[in-house]
Amino acid sequence: SLRSAETCFLIDEERMFQKRAQSKDSIFFRDGVRQIDFVLSYVDDIKKDAELKAERRKEFEQNLRKTGLELEIEDKRDSEDGRTYFVKIHAPWEVLVTYAEVLGIKMPVKESDIPRTENSPLRYMLGPVRLPQEVKFPRPEYFTAQFSRHRQELFLIEDEATFFPSSSRNRIVYYILSRCPFGVEDGKKRFGIDRLLTSNTYSSAYPLHDGQYWKPAEPPSTVNERYTLYQNWARFSYFYKEQPLDLIKDYFGEKIGIYFVFLGFYTEMLLIAAVVGLACLIYGILLMDSNQTSIDICDPEIGGQLIMCPLCDQVCDYWRLNSTCLISKLSHLFDNESTVFFAIFMGIWVTLFLEFWKQRQARLEYEWDLVDFEEEQQQLQLRPEFEAMCKHRKMNPVTKELEPYMPLWNRIPWYFLSGATVTFWMALVVSSMVAVIVYRLSVFATFASFMESEATLQHVKVYFTPQLATSLSGSCLNFIVILILNFFYEKISAWITKMEIPRTYQEYESSLTLKMFLFQFVNYYSSCFYVAFFKGKFVGYPGKYTYLFNVWRSEECDPGGCLIELTTQMTIVMTGKQIFGNIKEAIYPLVFNWWRRRKARTNSEKLYSRWEQDHDLETFGQLGLFYEYLETVIQFGFVTLFVASFPLAPLLALLNNIIEIRVDAWKLTTQYRRPVAAKAHSIGVWQDILYGMAVVSVATNAFIVAFTSDIIPRLVYYYAYSTNITHPLKGYVNNSLSVFLIADFPNHTAPSEKREFTTCSTLCSWLNFCW
Repeated sequence: SLRSAETCFLIDEERMFQKRAQSKDSIFFRDGVRQIDFVLSYVDDIKKDAELKAERRKEFEQNLRKTGLELEIEDKRDSEDGRTYFVKIHAPWEVLVTYAEVLGIKMPVKESDIPRTENSPLRYMLGPVRLPQEVKFPRPEYFTAQFSRHRQELFLIEDEATFFPSSSRNRIVYYILSRCPFGVEDGKKRFGIDRLLTSNTYSSAYPLHDGQYWKPAEPPSTVNERYTLYQNWARFSYFYKEQPLDLIKDYFGEKIGIYFVFLGFYTEMLLIAAVVGLACLIYGILLMDSNQTSIDICDPEIGGQLIMCPLCDQVCDYWRLNSTCLISKLSHLFDNESTVFFAIFMGIWVTLFLEFWKQRQARLEYEWDLVDFEEEQQQLQLRPEFEAMCKHRKMNPVTKELEPYMPLWNRIPWYFLSGATVTFWMALVVSSMVAVIVYRLSVFATFASFMESEATLQHVKVYFTPQLATSLSGSCLNFIVILILNFFYEKISAWITKMEIPRTYQEYESSLTLKMFLFQFVNYYSSCFYVAFFKGKFVGYPGKYTYLFNVWRSEECDPGGCLIELTTQMTIVMTGKQIFGNIKEAIYPLVFNWWRRRKARTNSEKLYSRWEQDHDLETFGQLGLFYEYLETVIQFGFVTLFVASFPLAPLLALLNNIIEIRVDAWKLTTQYRRPVAAKAHSIGVWQDILYGMAVVSVATNAFIVAFTSDIIPRLVYYYAYSTNITHPLKGYVNNSLSVFLIADFPNHTAPSEKREFTTCSTLCSWLNFCW
């Protein structure tokens, strides 16, 4: 009998090995029946705390089994790299029904009899962008109720193995993992997978993807939602298609799903703003050659005869106004009557966008059963770092249990350090902006010395002025500085937030949101605010110029106005940020995953299993969505805050978001481990930030029209000073200039070498828009 038992054991071992070899992409235990809901991995640690970690793992896994979870461990000898253990976790039916009731998960009780019909009159026109119904609505619509294990007969349970979707299963398992104890240390009960991950007891914890993204499910699996998402959502050839929002929600959870609903809705609204902005640009192009101001500047008899005062001391020479002919025409593209219209339109657009989003969000709450949603428990649970640092206990008045407590006086030093750090870095941003201004002031004279010559000044068309060259190079340098500061601040802000020791994950995310948004607001927009509202406003006048640090003369605007420079700054920073962001999001995980697989696949003869493949993918992390929202909100600022100077901003944002949706879908589907499903009923604090930016945008666009644009001075001249009925703005250029006697220039400001043509004139002109 002993020999027969040994023979049966060997046969079973051989059968299991063959099954593993045949099911490389299996998401089941070795028996091919029990589904893997979660995976833990760890590596043998040879350091001095190896025994402690092993003891923690042993007790943690024993406690997991006590909760009813079933575990199966893969030995490191069977892993591809030969050093990683994998703990596969399955939640049986009794565990699922117990914790589904605890978490209040809503499950179907009856199929809805309300037909899913679209009564929109545009449904036939929008046919090409629609997805197949089986993709858009992967499951029938049900009436639901909170699950009760004692009333299971009320629910539509056809198959226990498929009743709970995979997202609900991994959410339930993570809930258990986050509360499972693993021992008592220093008289305190320790629990939670997060603490074990922080101490490197386990190296990772993640749910599995359904299968490969490039091929459909194979038996015994019946559904591969990952493949469906890739085929209908993550491919770039589907950029014009709508998103399968219900499928995204079912696979990744409501929190990620609502982000893509918001991004899609924002992109749709941008389409309207982009069309109107493009129309305003076309209007400017059509009127570019008929603009009276540009005609006067380009006229050799008007602009060619106006000798302008030097734009810098000693090195810069006198120059003719017609040398800025092309720049004045380009300036009129963005500085015309449509500027005022577009500023008003965008004020209305941003209000409607936020109101329509509130409606869309309310409808989404109903469609996704989030009406009575309560904050996700894992966001409200204590962070392991908080518990580790707390030496005090306080009675919770609700639960009547002792909980870790940190007195306020212990946190105050860190709050001061945090505030000082944020203030320092914001001051550093302003200092870097001043450094860029000093750069422009320093190199302007260099550009002017070899770009301004007598031959140049005698020609009407000048394609590259010193002002334009300085503006372009300064904007590029400013963008590089923005990226460098942003890179370092992300690291420092995360460290500072941890030092504050937030109590919960929600507090941690809120604190980090405030720091990151304040910094990036100043980092990305400070240069735009400077060009829009400060540059050229404190120049002084010939003979009494104002100086920066008593060394450099304050910057003057281009003769075409500062609006064209603001447009240049916006174009370079916004476009550069979007291109850099998309490349980074696509290349970064691709390269790291390739390198990780290359290092892991040292034993090609062994099975490269489903859990190993997912293990070698990039981690999305708890702050993955945070950075996605932050990127979108900063873009929203470019679209709204300075849009009066750049009507193409909504179009650039629209094109970027079309790509962004597919890049995010591609990386989540192919390059990242599957995130743990989490619930959310709104975009959270980001909605309040959007409301604040909308209010600020109305003011900034009004100020741009009033102080940066040339439209107000032209209207004043048109109604108060013009005497020419046929061409009302004829003579506006002359009336916008003041004159100065060349002989009155102090020696330290007059050009060191005078051109011959200046001897024929005793006066030079300078820009003066004060009426």
